[in-house]
Amino acid sequence: MNAPEGEGESMNVLLQPVRALGALAVWTLRLIGANAMVLGRTLFYLPRLEIGELGRALVLFGFRSLPLALGAATLIGATVVLQAGVYATKFGARLYTGWAAGFALLWEMGPLLLGLMMAARIGARNAAELALLTVNGQIEGLKGISLDPFRILVAPRVVASLVSVMVLADLTFLVAIIWEAVAAYFTLDLPVRVFFRSFADMLRWGDLAGGIAKTTAFGLAIAVISTAAGLRAAGGARGVGQAAASAVVGSCAAIFTLDFLLTPFFARLFG
Repeated sequence: MNAPEGEGESMNVLLQPVRALGALAVWTLRLIGANAMVLGRTLFYLPRLEIGELGRALVLFGFRSLPLALGAATLIGATVVLQAGVYATKFGARLYTGWAAGFALLWEMGPLLLGLMMAARIGARNAAELALLTVNGQIEGLKGISLDPFRILVAPRVVASLVSVMVLADLTFLVAIIWEAVAAYFTLDLPVRVFFRSFADMLRWGDLAGGIAKTTAFGLAIAVISTAAGLRAAGGARGVGQAAASAVVGSCAAIFTLDFLLTPFFARLFG
């Protein structure tokens, strides 16, 4: 009797990694399916969005995030030009600081840092509000009176989140470039006209297009992931907090993954 029991215990130990791997695979597929469903239904309802909810969400996610975006632009611009200036001075290429700082801002630092901040600002708020509506029964209540909550409430928020990130990115890039020129003047003693001359002469439209394309992809990931996290919330106030945390973590993971995948692709596309 002892031998079969020992063999059974050994088998259970050996199967534990397989079970864990299977559970992880099922969880991953469910997560991908939930996000794909949000994206697909949003595209389906795109021509029939509730305009009032879309406008409210644009104000909530876009206009009210403007101070954060402007503050981020200031810090990003000053930080990038200082880092670029160190290497430009080290290699005797001080006159190319404008190009180096502009390229780093538009291609990598700007989209990545802005995406992470918008994941914490827009993603967390979107997930928390949808989670609150879900756990309190408002989503089911709309279904009970023959209204489609996705068309009326959810799809406009997905679109508003994406549009907000795209518009804020454009504004952030513009303000950050201005602050780069100011920081280069005061810290590197580089005239503003010299900064913008190298910026305009060496940067290409493809560099700007690549940065905007990456930011758009990040915005779409934030919108879809935060919405899916809010809609699957359960368990009262604790579920709302978990949905917000899940939205931020998932959005940040998606941003880093997309950055890794899209950088070489856009480099070939816009190169």
